[in-house]
Amino acid sequence: MPGSRGSQRRPSVELYERIVDAVRQGHYPPGSALPSEPELAGELGVSRPALREALILLQEDGVITVRRGVGRTVSTGTPHRGFERLGSVEKLLGAEATGVRALARSTEEPTDLVLQHLPVPAASEIRFWESIVDVEGSPACLVQEWILPDETLVELDPDLPEALRVASEEPRTMLDVLTSRSPGLSLRGSSGITATVLGGQRGAAFQRPADTPVVLITQVVREDSTPLMIGKYMLPSGAPAVPLLQTR
Repeated sequence: MPGSRGSQRRPSVELYERIVDAVRQGHYPPGSALPSEPELAGELGVSRPALREALILLQEDGVITVRRGVGRTVSTGTPHRGFERLGSVEKLLGAEATGVRALARSTEEPTDLVLQHLPVPAASEIRFWESIVDVEGSPACLVQEWILPDETLVELDPDLPEALRVASEEPRTMLDVLTSRSPGLSLRGSSGITATVLGGQRGAAFQRPADTPVVLITQVVREDSTPLMIGKYMLPSGAPAVPLLQTR
């Protein structure tokens, strides 16, 4: 195992670098499971609180992934494209290991959230899809999506309402349908990120406690300048990381 550099950095940062060095040297190969927390603390000769903080940093940076019932695994390859590139959440989380389960495929009156972002009458009926995205068999993201009424959609893409109708029977999210129609549609998105808790109803979908911390991403998708769709993506603690690239 690589030794400590004797720097004045925080213990968690020191441990972070030691574990990254161990990954690079093949002690923990990509795709392998890390030892349990007590075993790893023993191998490194450190306290479990300091190790736990380092593991959180490693997960945030995509060096390791955490799955319920599986544990911590060393990541393989480069991170998937993040929310800086418009794409469906099932692809962002890793298309080869994800599956989509439909919880609802219906029409409903727009919520206050929808009315804030989409140009729809309050009394209109619009499509609402709710889905769970599973990663390696475990629920990782709850997705809620709303889109403009069909009579508006046909002005942007005459075949889009029928494509959505057909896709409602398939294991896909609404955004996956939209992005598959590019370059016919000129799509761009903007997202807001906040922290909250699952709550009772959403917790039941994940089989997690209501007070489980969750990252909430609210995304508005536009076709040129027209707001087309709004989506909410809820990723509870332990869900795979969705990388976000920022440049200047």
